[in-house]
Amino acid sequence: MQIEKKDIRALSKDQLRDFFVANNDKAFRGNQVYEWLWSKGAHSFEDMTNVAKPTRAMLENNFVINHIKVDTMQRSSDGTVKNAVRLHDGLVVESVLIPTETRTTACVSSQVGCSLDCNFCATARLKRMRNLEPGEIYDQVLAIDKESRLYYNHPLSNIVFMGMGEPLMNYNNVIKAIDMITSPEGLGMSPKRIMVSTSGIPKMIKKMADDDVKFKLAVSLHSAIDEIRAKIMPFSKNFPLADLREALEYWYRKTKNKISYEYVVWKGINDDKASIDALVKFCKYVPCKVNLIEYNPIDDGEFQQASEESIMAYIKALENIGVVCKVRRSRGKDIDAACGQLANKEG
Repeated sequence: MQIEKKDIRALSKDQLRDFFVANNDKAFRGNQVYEWLWSKGAHSFEDMTNVAKPTRAMLENNFVINHIKVDTMQRSSDGTVKNAVRLHDGLVVESVLIPTETRTTACVSSQVGCSLDCNFCATARLKRMRNLEPGEIYDQVLAIDKESRLYYNHPLSNIVFMGMGEPLMNYNNVIKAIDMITSPEGLGMSPKRIMVSTSGIPKMIKKMADDDVKFKLAVSLHSAIDEIRAKIMPFSKNFPLADLREALEYWYRKTKNKISYEYVVWKGINDDKASIDALVKFCKYVPCKVNLIEYNPIDDGEFQQASEESIMAYIKALENIGVVCKVRRSRGKDIDAACGQLANKEG
């Protein structure tokens, strides 16, 4: 029976060094291979040109590199790039490169499908197949960094975890991926340029604060009224706003970092004065800013973009209490690439 080979990127540098010593080689070989895997993004052992052929053969016999493959890439008229990313087991996720005049942002996925049931989101219609491994998350960023350099002549400047999946339901792997992205031995990006977006899982928000993470936090709020939020995001019945508020207050006490609220305004759902007043009240609990997101409808159902008047009413009310509020327009509409609403077109 053939034994399934382990992905070599699951090994730490020390474990790699130990492997070589155990196989009568020098420990520094582990350093060389580690650099090839992360800093240089090698897709195969044959890429490791300064490693002797017998050593590469030994690695081939013992390990695999489960790298991703950008299956299809689409470029929007507004410059947005959408990648359909095929994983080693044939499953597909999506990642997006979003350019502005001053920076490029990678929107990456953390799960195949999603664990949650947000009614407005295309990804939520796909059952969660599995969590992404740290290397698979890292590879998405590496691919978009290359695209940023190719199309926009500068390295990737920001990362948001707003693609497929709930990052806090794949916490350990997301943290490991971010550790490599920010490591000098990986991409060396500042954690302040990374934002993890969650639908709001109180105990995991507290864990992040306890773990002293350095990246930014965004919360998909969409309503500050429990009944309406439960209609939009049914799973939130288990995580009432009072618990979320407590977790966010804990986060701010520990980290002193502002929170970003992601908020879509839908016609006939949360575009009334009571919803505006509730958000204004919620924003007073913890220093924050609000991103009002233009909705990219996934069908002709109940979730439809609210009027511009409703958006302006939100902006005015938030600005009146000194909360920075920005409207984030949907990008890449002609290729159906809206961060946080990514759909798996591979079926």
